[in-house]
Amino acid sequence: MNIHHPRERLIDDRPSDKAFHVSRDAFTDPDVFELEMTRVFEATWSFVGLETQIPRPHDYITTFIGRQPVLLMRDGEGRIGCFLNTCRHRATMVCPFKRGRQKFHVCRYHGWAYDSAGRNTAVTDKADGQYPAGFDQADRNLLPVARLESYRGLIFASLSADVPSLYDYLDDARTFIDLVADQSPVGQLEFVPGDITYTFDANWKLQFENGLDYYHFNSTHSSYVDILAQRARSGDATGFTTELADEVEGQGSFNFRNGHAVNWSIKKQVRYGRALASDPAGLAEVRSRVGDIRLKWMLRQRNLTIFPNLQIIDISSAQLRTWRPLAVDKTEMTSHCLAPVGESAEARRFRIRAYEDFFNPSGLATSDDNVMYEFCQTGYAARAGHTLGHLRGLDRGQGTRGDHARELGIAPIDDAFGGSGFGGETNFHPGYREWRRLLEGGAMEAADA
Repeated sequence: MNIHHPRERLIDDRPSDKAFHVSRDAFTDPDVFELEMTRVFEATWSFVGLETQIPRPHDYITTFIGRQPVLLMRDGEGRIGCFLNTCRHRATMVCPFKRGRQKFHVCRYHGWAYDSAGRNTAVTDKADGQYPAGFDQADRNLLPVARLESYRGLIFASLSADVPSLYDYLDDARTFIDLVADQSPVGQLEFVPGDITYTFDANWKLQFENGLDYYHFNSTHSSYVDILAQRARSGDATGFTTELADEVEGQGSFNFRNGHAVNWSIKKQVRYGRALASDPAGLAEVRSRVGDIRLKWMLRQRNLTIFPNLQIIDISSAQLRTWRPLAVDKTEMTSHCLAPVGESAEARRFRIRAYEDFFNPSGLATSDDNVMYEFCQTGYAARAGHTLGHLRGLDRGQGTRGDHARELGIAPIDDAFGGSGFGGETNFHPGYREWRRLLEGGAMEAADA
């Protein structure tokens, strides 16, 4: 499959002219979708799970890398492996369950068996099979993914060997994973039981953008904003006052290499509360370990996107969500409540209630977003030229401000900051630049832009 001049056709990116436009075809063209699956989702690092999801030998979970099913499990020695979830005999999915614990996985079609290290341990009626010479010497084990690494307990896999180390791939986005993991007294993260999977009838890039988009909040989630105001008037608010008397309120973003970005905000009065702030003893313990500056950043709202399929939203609660494109106009979302291992019972109770309040189709915000995605997908069918949805923040020029980044010891490729109504859109750009580079068949490397 070939797309003629995808750079010129799909992305109009001219920093010197303060121009950045994405073609509507990027959201509607089935040929683009096919390239995305092959060259993006199945050719770079993808988040596949947490180490704490499979804590014991023989524990497993199943998921997908792009369209390809994978089985993530610990073997009897506690080593983690990730394998294509397909029997070597007739391609049947070996494990059809989402999670569990099994020493052996037996294909339900013809009974071939595999152990938790992926080794083929049995071929049903092999002695009577009249197999050709060499069958016993052939590799019949489950096929491992090309690369498998983890950072702070987050496990990533790649179907391509042509990727950098995960450490290098994450770049300074690592710091924002650290800000979540270091809220735990033991430095580990876990999912609160009860993941949610749902679909929306729109392109996956609408979710990618939305997780980095402050601009939509007051209009799309106006009912939630009204509820917060009502809670404040009635005295039911659970907010807290930060210790940031000399800070300027506003919204900012950092852009990193390889398509990652984070947006964040400074608010002296946080109306919706925070699990970490709800537990004074836990807050003091974290402060003693990480210091005032890191704690300050932990208490800020932070929305982190790791390209191409992971977002960690750390606000009133913490949500880890991934997406799996099913079609050019259909996307599957999986959402987890993310929590620091070892937090107090009171903090955990607050976390769960806040998560239920805001996130997922049953909450007060996610359903708003899903409706907007589908409205956008319908609107993209109108042949009205490029959208103007990636321009907020371009007039400040390119380059890093430095002040906020220096506090964290990071060197982003771009750093934006503005007032409380800023809602910059330049934090979409690194993901689209990486997307375009991969569509064009670029070898994986740490590129600045």
